[in-house]
Amino acid sequence: MKTKGIYIYGIVPNFYGTTHFQSLENSGVYAITFQNISAIVSDHENGQPDLTDRESLAHTLVHHQKTIEELMAKGFNMIIPMKLGTIAVSKEEVLNILAKGHDLIITTLTKIEYLTEIDLVVTWADFSKVLENIAVMPEIRKMKEEMQNDSGITLKADQYKIGMQIQEIIDQKNKSVELKILEKLSPYGADIRMHEVMNDEMVTNSAFLLNRSRREKFEQAIDQLDEEYKDSLNFKLVGPLPCYSFYTLEVKTLTSEEVEQSRKLLGLKEQATETEFKKAYLDKAKVFHPDNGYDEDATGKFNTIRKAYHTLLDYAAAVKQSSKDEYIPLTGARILENLILIKIKE
Repeated sequence: MKTKGIYIYGIVPNFYGTTHFQSLENSGVYAITFQNISAIVSDHENGQPDLTDRESLAHTLVHHQKTIEELMAKGFNMIIPMKLGTIAVSKEEVLNILAKGHDLIITTLTKIEYLTEIDLVVTWADFSKVLENIAVMPEIRKMKEEMQNDSGITLKADQYKIGMQIQEIIDQKNKSVELKILEKLSPYGADIRMHEVMNDEMVTNSAFLLNRSRREKFEQAIDQLDEEYKDSLNFKLVGPLPCYSFYTLEVKTLTSEEVEQSRKLLGLKEQATETEFKKAYLDKAKVFHPDNGYDEDATGKFNTIRKAYHTLLDYAAAVKQSSKDEYIPLTGARILENLILIKIKE
């Protein structure tokens, strides 16, 4: 069967040596090398995964993370993960990605040399008890009493108001506990990223960027928190992990048509500086800003101008991956050389 693409899991430095790379044999993955870095990849037969489909997303995520964890188990501790679902069409495209992103990749590898990620999920051990305690709070009891009619029945509209008040108290309580947890743990981390909580029962879903030497101290602080909250909270640690939440690489592909159209929309010449990009954008934005009442379609035109500006900023960043020239080429064959941007995923 003909390969439909090459799936990229992550980037590693080449100083691991022959033994590490030989351990990849018969594992389903292999390395594509450029200078002093390598992409760890596998042949991909199934086309681009549909990450909007929950089942496809879950399958791709599990496979992606499992593969990276297996690489770490083989000794590849310094690995920069690629964005989930990154597929190149050929080996040449993988090499182009490595070449374009080389400086950024080396800089990032230097940053993460002694770092690891630990994810922390904290939930209430008995959420029903939390709700029971809120339900008997004086302000909630007072609301219920005031909203009962003569027959002792609370109307649905009033029940909704009570529910909203209870929700507000839950949110405040969770936020208060989360802040105390973060205050306790933040001295041990180089950085913290907050992820979305799944429900009211979850107090925090956080990622901590740690120096490996501080991991033991971090886990001791978790134990102290567990004792402080007297088993009212469940603390779940996941890791050590690659620095998914802080240094995941993303490949953004532009088209020459997008660049050319954006140039025309902003009225720029065949080459321009980023300062000129900004000035042209601000001049156009003033004209088409919806608050100016320019016309009924002002919002659409304003958004189009803004999108064009950000397209050119991405294109300029792609150009700077291989050139230090202040002037950015906006027409001709030079555009085709600079349509791939390698960046840290936001």
